[in-house]
Amino acid sequence: MHKTQTAMGDPAWIATGHAEVRSLLCDERLGRAHPTPETAARVSDVSLFGPVGNFETEIADHARMRSLLQPQFSARAMRTLRPRISALTSELLDTLTDRAVPLDLHAAVSVPLPILVLCELLGVPVDDRDRFRAWTQQAWDIRDDERARQGQSALFTYSCELVATKRSDPGDDVISRLATTEGVHAAEAAALGMALLFAGHETTVNAISNGMLTLLDTPDRWQRLVAEPALVPSAIEEMLRVPVQASPELPRYARTDMDVDGAAVCQGDLVLMDVSAANLDPEAFPEPERFDLARRSSAHLTFGHGLRYCIGAPLARIELQEVFSQLISRFPTMRLAVPATELRRQENMLAAELVELPVTW
Repeated sequence: MHKTQTAMGDPAWIATGHAEVRSLLCDERLGRAHPTPETAARVSDVSLFGPVGNFETEIADHARMRSLLQPQFSARAMRTLRPRISALTSELLDTLTDRAVPLDLHAAVSVPLPILVLCELLGVPVDDRDRFRAWTQQAWDIRDDERARQGQSALFTYSCELVATKRSDPGDDVISRLATTEGVHAAEAAALGMALLFAGHETTVNAISNGMLTLLDTPDRWQRLVAEPALVPSAIEEMLRVPVQASPELPRYARTDMDVDGAAVCQGDLVLMDVSAANLDPEAFPEPERFDLARRSSAHLTFGHGLRYCIGAPLARIELQEVFSQLISRFPTMRLAVPATELRRQENMLAAELVELPVTW
């Protein structure tokens, strides 16, 4: 734990060690809400990074959200969905074989696959995918708060429309089940649906493109994975552990006075958790800077931990395992069509998404 100052000039604490970040992620004394939001320290003037939720009810609200969503992403539910994800991946890759190369893998695979999976899981009409893709990109804007709010508002309005449709004509999908659950009001179901659309798309898009870049930028990695496909699961964990782009620190606020590793944190203090640094902690990962396709440890914190562990992590892992397994088997000679130094990123996006990923084979 160290004292620091945010880009807004506000004081904060920052945790960088793996043990410290892991412990704080499951500490109920930290949250996203603040007792006096108007005075809260901030890392940015974008609302996405400021206080969120009601301080008095935050813990109960979070527990209820997880209780409603957790069954939808259970191991059993994901096993049932896996054959469909495999088929969607295969159908998408079928379209690549007749296309001229080089082609943009980001636009051809990374973007559409998570959208198709979300449509299947949530019961979102595939014809609406371009609309909610545009809204999620707006919502993830880290520089233009008005644009981000417009995207979030559009997503919520769309989710309300979906819930109304599902209540009158439910299907076998997550939003239908939320919309028809006793005690869940329409606005609550819509908010949960919006959260899934918002969080479940861009993150997986970036994981696919950045993972491919990590492999193709060092051809020996790609060739080894082609030769040893059993390494795909451990390779994916390593892609998640060692990001191409460092992720922003996670902002939390102390709900009470607390001692963290000798640091006297006061109620309301901003506490930042540097997951990227924690994932490179030599105490947790020997030779942390080395990308090891066969690394046995999967104790990275990219999906969080404990109370804040990502509910969608099992789904993301299945998507990544399917896409990388099929890519190495069907396109073993794939390679970058341009030097990695020429690739551009959308710097206004939370995860600095690649603009394109040209490949050939």
